[in-house]
Amino acid sequence: MARFSLSPREPTIADRLLGRGLGIDIVLIFAGVALTSIAAQAATPAWPIQVTGQGLAVLLVGMALGALRGAISIALYVLVGVLGLPVFSNSTSGLDTITGPAGGYVVGFIVAAAFVGWVAERGLDRTFLRACASAGAGTLIILVIGVPRLAIVGELSFAEAMVLGVIPVAASGVIKTLIAAAINAGAWSALDRMELRDARRADSTP
Repeated sequence: MARFSLSPREPTIADRLLGRGLGIDIVLIFAGVALTSIAAQAATPAWPIQVTGQGLAVLLVGMALGALRGAISIALYVLVGVLGLPVFSNSTSGLDTITGPAGGYVVGFIVAAAFVGWVAERGLDRTFLRACASAGAGTLIILVIGVPRLAIVGELSFAEAMVLGVIPVAASGVIKTLIAAAINAGAWSALDRMELRDARRADSTP
């Protein structure tokens, strides 16, 4: 009888490395929370939107875990931060992060993780260029959700919100997209080579 798992039918990187099972899913979800929490501490002092490592972590979590587990992991990260654990940038926490100018970006993290995870489940991000397209779209999702919220809460015009909420984030977003794509494509390439090598060894065994 197959074990219950939250993993998709088509394996993601995490499934290929660790296998499937509810226990593994739980470990992976909490690992995503930990990775995003650590990445959040790499932050610039910019206002009202800080440039942090969260976006990169979100992309990697979604690519590695898939849509459901990726979204759950990032949603759990947001929840524990709201409840008081210092997992947001500069070791902060609380509801203000959600209700403040950056709240839209935080919500966008969850949607972006789900999207890049959905792409990963279909095997559409296993080359560098395809991974760039997936990660780039994920980054765009964060901006599309984040900027309107910034404009409303900060009482900014659309032009002001673009200057404050897009330009600083977009430049780092390109770098994060390239890094996430390189890691994802490299991981798949390494896994394929490893499995090919193991298959050849098995065939050569008398």
